[in-house]
Amino acid sequence: MKQFTLLFSMLFLCSTMSFANPGDTTIVTTSPVLNADNSTSFDTLIVLPTNKTYRKIFLVYTLNSHACSPSSQYCHQWDYIGNVTLKSPHGDTAELARIITPFATIGWSRFPAPPNWSMDYVFDVTDFAPFLQDSITINSALGVGSPGYGIYTKFIFIEGTPDRNTIAINRLYAHGGTYGSATNPIDNNFPVLNETAPIGTVSAAFRFIVTGHGSDANQCCEFAEHYYNLYLNSNSILQQNIWRTDCGFNELYPQGGTWLYNRSNWCPGSSVAPYYTTLPGVTAGTNYSINVGFEPYTVTSPSGNYDASATVVYYGGINKTLDASIEDIIAPSSSQQHFRENPSNNLPIVHIHNSGSTAITSVAFQYGVLDSAMQAYTWNGSLASLSDTIISLPASSSLANMSSSSLSGTFNFIVDITGVNGVADADQTNDTMRSQFIVAPRWPDTIMVKMLTSNLAADGVSMNANPSDANWYITNANGDTVFSRTNTNYSTLYLDTLVMPNIGFYKFTISSPGNCSGLHWWPLDQGLTGYAPGYLFIEKITGLKIPMHGYTYTSSTSSSGLKNEGEHDDYGCGFSQYFYVGDASTAVRNIKMPSTIAIYPNPANDEINIILDNYSSGNTSISLINIMGQTVYATNTTSKNIRISCASFAPGIYTVHCSTADGNNSIGKVLVAH
Repeated sequence: MKQFTLLFSMLFLCSTMSFANPGDTTIVTTSPVLNADNSTSFDTLIVLPTNKTYRKIFLVYTLNSHACSPSSQYCHQWDYIGNVTLKSPHGDTAELARIITPFATIGWSRFPAPPNWSMDYVFDVTDFAPFLQDSITINSALGVGSPGYGIYTKFIFIEGTPDRNTIAINRLYAHGGTYGSATNPIDNNFPVLNETAPIGTVSAAFRFIVTGHGSDANQCCEFAEHYYNLYLNSNSILQQNIWRTDCGFNELYPQGGTWLYNRSNWCPGSSVAPYYTTLPGVTAGTNYSINVGFEPYTVTSPSGNYDASATVVYYGGINKTLDASIEDIIAPSSSQQHFRENPSNNLPIVHIHNSGSTAITSVAFQYGVLDSAMQAYTWNGSLASLSDTIISLPASSSLANMSSSSLSGTFNFIVDITGVNGVADADQTNDTMRSQFIVAPRWPDTIMVKMLTSNLAADGVSMNANPSDANWYITNANGDTVFSRTNTNYSTLYLDTLVMPNIGFYKFTISSPGNCSGLHWWPLDQGLTGYAPGYLFIEKITGLKIPMHGYTYTSSTSSSGLKNEGEHDDYGCGFSQYFYVGDASTAVRNIKMPSTIAIYPNPANDEINIILDNYSSGNTSISLINIMGQTVYATNTTSKNIRISCASFAPGIYTVHCSTADGNNSIGKVLVAH
């Protein structure tokens, strides 16, 4: 299986990424669809270059947002299919690309008001080179009922020699169907087809784009995992689950909807990767039969469906013997598609591809910040023909120097392949790439981490059970854990003052692997009775919050009444932040922080929870006073987490007083509503 959807930035259009020598790249744009509210399908006739050979052809699908009319419903707030289909003059059609719109609710940190958000999705469509010439029609479509979006597409043609020439592409299927019917099974839409490989074919692959939508009694097909079989000459050569398990690590987060739930081969705000399957034994002149069969499934009232398209791609032989190409710079990068990984530390990460027929055992690199001294490194390993790998390069001194100097602004990083298997690379047009980036922030050597865990357990299902589904840890540049807070209790406040032991880079990570809902996810406020969210933020010892990339501190109050410092920062399965420490201390500074209390749920029904924040370790006097001034509850405790039964309290507003002998005093209010 080969994944052609490349997750790299469109920065190369601004000359910050180099794919070829100057003059080798042609950009062809289509007419922009500035407002897709009133129609869902747009045809554009474009004229493409001819009689040239291209190493790569990329399709860039840009989705942007605009203000909706007052009468619009669900503006930017639903997940719909967006796709690009090629229509040739000969009547052939093929789906080039598919994306799913995000829950782009205005007010979330990635979707500011007024709506001016945009996202670039980049697809490798080199396989379609025989079609992408002369005059063709491109159809851009967006699902019905998705107001507030615009569409803009362009093609990038990079001259050179491709991995393989495409001999031909045949469309096999261009539709899906309802799934689960006993009388009209979906397989009727994917009948057995008889094909013959054209002259010049050395290999062939089945390219299948499929996503599940709708919901029946079993939440199929969007939220139910099923599979399909690919049959070649009546024999199954593949059983593929139609499912994505990484939505909680979506690069476009947070979103206003249920973005982190795993789905049927798609995630809101992401591109859809085609499934590629090599067809063994198919060469020039081969006659064969092919078809798709879905997992047997019936339901009383079928309403879910699979949206699918399929082509078979016939390839010639591999054009190059020994060639490595740089496909992407993952870090450092300001790419939207690598938002979670950046700003990074001083360890660059690159994605390379073996474009030749010979296995690669070593790749020599030069890399560094543009206009700085370059470093050399030789990677040793094993990379088969037409395969890909991710390589972490040794620490870059130029990146470290920039973070040490607290430089701000946007900079350029460059990576160059200087040799493969100890000799010169055969094709040097794909050896160099640049990325734009910002440096990792500089933090003080002493920080405070304040975390209130929610009442969800680590299994992602239970409530009020230990351990909770939240932990954090800090690692150094070697990946060693230097601080951590793990195996935490539910509904517990943790205050940790940390002193970084050495100068250098660190990585702060929050993890919520059980249910991937972070410490506070808004759907749980509405759909999970008794849910009590948590929060996390990082402060300097002066009490000022330290900004984190993509983590916005708000000062709102949640529906439970608990002040939540990061209510919209539902980071999914995890969040990470690199930072640089320029000074290392030897002792923890003794700084007195203000004392506060957290009270939840609010309104309360059977139980009131009180969390004491920055209180001394001595006795704390706690009392509840009703609106008549009468004390209905009083206690002295050394605990920082107090639970009070209020089942016998009369409904109404109560004042909570907390005080200690050394002067810590706080007042809060809670509504008891039976």
